[in-house]
Amino acid sequence: MIKKGIICALLVLLAGCKQQNKIKLPETSSTENISIAHAKGFRIEKSGNDITLIKISSPWPDAEAAFTYALIPKDKMASITLNKDEYDAIVSIPVERIVVTSTTHIPALESLGVLDRLVGFPDTKYISSPRARERIEAESIKELGSNESINTEMTIALNPEVIVGFAINGQNKTYETLQKSHIPVVYNGDWTEETPLGKAEWIKFFAPFFQLEKKADSLFAQIETSYENSKALATKASKRPTVLSGAMYKDVWYLPGGGSWAAQFLKDANADYLWGTTTETGSLSLSWENVLETAQHADFWVSPSQFTSYKNMSESSLHYQQFSSFQNKNIYTFSKTVGATGGLLFYELAPQRPDLVLNDLIHIFHPELLPDHQPYFFKPLD
Repeated sequence: MIKKGIICALLVLLAGCKQQNKIKLPETSSTENISIAHAKGFRIEKSGNDITLIKISSPWPDAEAAFTYALIPKDKMASITLNKDEYDAIVSIPVERIVVTSTTHIPALESLGVLDRLVGFPDTKYISSPRARERIEAESIKELGSNESINTEMTIALNPEVIVGFAINGQNKTYETLQKSHIPVVYNGDWTEETPLGKAEWIKFFAPFFQLEKKADSLFAQIETSYENSKALATKASKRPTVLSGAMYKDVWYLPGGGSWAAQFLKDANADYLWGTTTETGSLSLSWENVLETAQHADFWVSPSQFTSYKNMSESSLHYQQFSSFQNKNIYTFSKTVGATGGLLFYELAPQRPDLVLNDLIHIFHPELLPDHQPYFFKPLD
């Protein structure tokens, strides 16, 4: 009995010591805000306890919900207690196995040097990155179906430590199922940003998951400098050409609103986008007659939907032939730049490398400023 009492006392003592070594994150712990200069949809905080908090305020357009994710170093997971009800996901870092769901996520992983940690993706056929395609062919990146209905059984079998999702609203039952299987799901809202550099800065969202914040800062600083230098160069142009964009779907002409990402590119390239004074951050829906009245004599036409040749456009609608930019063969598209399986490189890489987009546009509108530039995305129609 005495021996049992001593053993019990020792067990209680050991349990107490173990409990004392496990700390709870103080509610008022000191925090440091990480510099986010252009992106509006997220912010990052570092606490004195090595906890990284990522706060997403714009997971989708007009979102009323906000999300907070806590990232904890793996070597400290056992010693830190968090109230799970206060966070939408808790992720141990660095992440070794990740699933992402948008092609815009691929360039960030590749730039950070962690593409080898990507284990699954929905609709892999849309990925254009040659390195990613090699890993898909080697089955190192598994096909997971479509983003709207990811194959949950396959995803769970991959045992990812985190899933980076995107959604047009908060009603994604697939994500709910994965979260119930104890797989953290975090939302990425890069596509809701309204400026080119705002989208590109989301590389800083990915960096903390791999403890690569300094590398992301350096990569973004290079992109930011390159973009700002090109923007400054464009101001030296002697003329501001007028520009039309978009095309018809059925009887409606869709083109970028003046407050959109696409319109900002045209402004920064020192072009006069003919709908640049509108405030919409998405697209405008107009009749072809309205567009013809405003832009019949526009100098250039960029991003004419999916069209890659003048013949395709004429076969689709004879109305296109009434525009001067059509008659003068001054239409440029990114739809001709595709990956090995047909994915459009622009949708994948342009958000991460806006400087490449801007240089293309400056070369088109002001060829004298960048005479030796080789187009990366935008190319003339056939």
